[in-house]
Amino acid sequence: MKYIKLFFVCLYVCINSFLSRADEGMWLPNLIAKLNYADMQRLGCKLTPEEIYSINKSSIKDAILQLMNEVNGEFVGFCTGEIVSNQGLIFTNHHCAYEAVAKLSTLEHDYLANGFWAKNYQEELPAEGLCVSRIVRIEDVTSRVLQNIKDDTKEEERKKLIRKAIEEIEKEAKEGTHYMAKVKSVFAGNEYYLFVYEVFKDVRVVGVPPSSIGKFGGDTDNWMWPRHTGDFAVLRVYTAPDGKPAKYSKDNIPYKPLYHLPISIKGVKPNDFTMIMGYPGQTERYLTASGMEYKRDVYNPTLIKLVGIKLDIWKKYMDASKEIQLALASDYAALANGYKLWQGEVLTLSKTDAIEKRRQYDKQLQAWIDAGKKDKYGQIIQDYKDTYKALSDPIKHLIYFSFGILQGSSQIMSIQQFLALEPLLKNEKENKQQIEETIKQLKETAKELFKNYYPAIDREVFKAMLLTYMNDIPKEQQLSFFVNDFPKKYKGKTTEQKVDNLLDQIYSKSIFTDKQRMDKFLASPSLNIFEKDPLIALQKSLLGEYQFKLVPAYQQANAKFQLLDRKYFQAIREFEPNKAFYPDANSTFRLTYGTVQPYKPKDAVYYNYITYLDGVIEKWDDTNPEFKVHPRLIELYNKKDFGQYADETGKLPVAFISDNDITGGNSGSPIMNAYGELIGIAFDGNWDWLCSNFIYSKELQRTINVDARYVLWVIDKFAQSNHIMKELTIRK
Repeated sequence: MKYIKLFFVCLYVCINSFLSRADEGMWLPNLIAKLNYADMQRLGCKLTPEEIYSINKSSIKDAILQLMNEVNGEFVGFCTGEIVSNQGLIFTNHHCAYEAVAKLSTLEHDYLANGFWAKNYQEELPAEGLCVSRIVRIEDVTSRVLQNIKDDTKEEERKKLIRKAIEEIEKEAKEGTHYMAKVKSVFAGNEYYLFVYEVFKDVRVVGVPPSSIGKFGGDTDNWMWPRHTGDFAVLRVYTAPDGKPAKYSKDNIPYKPLYHLPISIKGVKPNDFTMIMGYPGQTERYLTASGMEYKRDVYNPTLIKLVGIKLDIWKKYMDASKEIQLALASDYAALANGYKLWQGEVLTLSKTDAIEKRRQYDKQLQAWIDAGKKDKYGQIIQDYKDTYKALSDPIKHLIYFSFGILQGSSQIMSIQQFLALEPLLKNEKENKQQIEETIKQLKETAKELFKNYYPAIDREVFKAMLLTYMNDIPKEQQLSFFVNDFPKKYKGKTTEQKVDNLLDQIYSKSIFTDKQRMDKFLASPSLNIFEKDPLIALQKSLLGEYQFKLVPAYQQANAKFQLLDRKYFQAIREFEPNKAFYPDANSTFRLTYGTVQPYKPKDAVYYNYITYLDGVIEKWDDTNPEFKVHPRLIELYNKKDFGQYADETGKLPVAFISDNDITGGNSGSPIMNAYGELIGIAFDGNWDWLCSNFIYSKELQRTINVDARYVLWVIDKFAQSNHIMKELTIRK
């Protein structure tokens, strides 16, 4: 009976592997010749693997950039861009440039609302804090990283050996070059890849459309199709005169790229081959059904509640003040995007068959294990169920505390940078010089601390978060401060009154909630003032127990996943030996391919693959800020002044959809045709399958792309930026 069972399992695997390969996956580009090229050709690709990814000559990979911020010496990627001229011109998404443009905007020059178009190099604006990187090469270093690892190597020793090997590999890769290097784990530590890249720190804003184009539809249309958003921005990367990366300088010159993408205005049709290259952030495609249930029932709802509270308060103030709207625009947009994504994930995991599909796979896998691999893999599916159940309470408490309390006030975590001053002040005479140096650094920190800081908003958010924590977390689980110290120290008939008492002290006395108090303290630092500061006292009351009680409880529950995941990947690859597996996205360079496709989300509903400018006019609503339309765009529409960018219908395309497999971080990625020509810029996924981070659906998952023809029309006709147009290689 066991062998009959095993036969049907193997039959299922063969059929499932064949059916699941087409179009799905975010693949490492250095492996496409071996894993994907035949499938890409079948769909219509006309490029060779060497034209897509090469380390010996220029290729498309050299035109793809990751947008990054530098945080404490580390580079953190968040979007993708592509080079479209031999002068370092970059296309990306409007929402990817949003933070940089918000920083440059003022009440007098609101570039978010009105747009910005430099007329020459001299008018281009430095994008503060924005960097871009280019991949030099990717190398499989698995054998070297794991060369000293045995089956019986203990976990702590394993970590130590792997860390040592990675440090050596990264050091060697950087030696004698200006490159950066990072070894990244995939398949839960079963494979390791070295990514060598160069980072450019001088990036400037060249052009952005007004928000009525670049953010048309706002939060209402976010993640939705049909879409009519011109979500693009134009940047430029600069180098030192010798062509090497350099910090901003007026002497820097436009980057001379190894390769830049030509732009096609031939348009798209259903079943046309499409390819996207970029830096997808994070997926969890190999979650078991219990993992997806955990996301649906525990993790996402917790975030949705807390983030929703903060967004509601922020929006109230943003709607009342243009100054506050500009100050909070970038942070609000980022949180709102995540908020809607988490809601969409819960909805699609609840309403579709995604979890059931994964549950069936889990059953097939466990049946295969039970039929002959139980000694090696045991009851791995049940182990996952038990571990997620054990994690649920600690993670909920951790999110409530870390987001609700530690980030309830924007000032709390800033205290950490000031704590080094306390021991120095205890022996002021001996530490005089060190105190002076520390104060000098803290004065710079304080400038950022009160930038875009509004005490009334901060207090209202903090109050809401404190009350939510005390209402939602069972009293027996709360940190002891809330159970013991808080009710004794802060008087009031109700919990809300006690919270107000606490906040009165913080916002009337703390040096961290008033710039004048901070400036006065830094001018004459006092140990007494520091030790009695109410926000510092609160943080100290909370952090110790958080670090020694709450974090370990989470870590203990979470630690099991590291071993489970590594074993799980070994199991599924042995279970499906003929299947080409792609690693989860982890902000490293990837390629995805597919075709232009319409789709049918539900009964009697059909979505076409393309939208037109007509739809912008149809949605136009001057009473709704999200759907206002710029007068010049209306004028051009009425004249039907579409030039060479109209399609065969005479209408102007705005966006189109494809079945490419992308996620966050791919925003701004180029979507290319069979010849490697830019046909659009990827900017979103679709509401009907927002659980795409967990499971792919060829029928329902779509990538939303702004059409290259609309991008060029806005630059050419709307903005009349002829100097930008002259740089581009346009193919008809």
